[in-house]
Amino acid sequence: MPVTRLVGVELRKSFDTRSGRWLLASLGLAAVLTSGAIIAWAPADQVTYSQFTLAIGVPMTIILPIIAVLSVTSEWSQRSGLATFTLVPHRGRVLSAKAVAAVLVTIPATAAAFGVGALGNLAGAALAGVDPGWDQGWADVGFFALGQTLLLLTGFVLGALIRNSSGAIVAYMLYGFVAPGLMAFLAFNQQWFADARPWVDAKYNQDALLRGALGGDDWSHLAVTSLVWLVVPMAFAVVNVLRSEVK
Repeated sequence: MPVTRLVGVELRKSFDTRSGRWLLASLGLAAVLTSGAIIAWAPADQVTYSQFTLAIGVPMTIILPIIAVLSVTSEWSQRSGLATFTLVPHRGRVLSAKAVAAVLVTIPATAAAFGVGALGNLAGAALAGVDPGWDQGWADVGFFALGQTLLLLTGFVLGALIRNSSGAIVAYMLYGFVAPGLMAFLAFNQQWFADARPWVDAKYNQDALLRGALGGDDWSHLAVTSLVWLVVPMAFAVVNVLRSEVK
């Protein structure tokens, strides 16, 4: 069975269920709601393209990793592993197809963020009586897509490590919201940790990447934290998936 067919199957499995369709619909709904909130409450001088795209990106940092979690945990949480690995008795190929399918979701998500953001920018500027501020370029699109991809892969890795949908989603929430808040509090009160934070806080660097604010040593910070928080756990996750018993 070719890899392209496996990727297509995994994409269908991600969105042909009620939960998958609602998650997909929530991406568009969240983009519209956040754009409406900016138009309604943001000051006229802050109605810019970047404000819309960054605001739309916030709910995506939650929804996209959840999609990745559900895609990789389906064989264990829905007890379809025996059927999947009997039809394709190569777990590595199945896991690779799941990863590729999950990453491909970031393409339409990024397009939706910048497309809806552009419409929101035009509408907001027209209502505020100002010229629309186009402060985003193609480089920002690439940064945004890369940041969303890293966050999505984090969800994927947690799903492969835990192999339970609820547990992996809770773990991602701790990674994405609880741990960064604690690190920010520690950095605010301890200067030594404020200097060390870029080297240990992966979410801090991923958020900076979404804003397109990386330069100089920031890329080194991103590389180190991605290696520690993403690459090494991914290796453990792959080994566990290849060796775990499927029931």
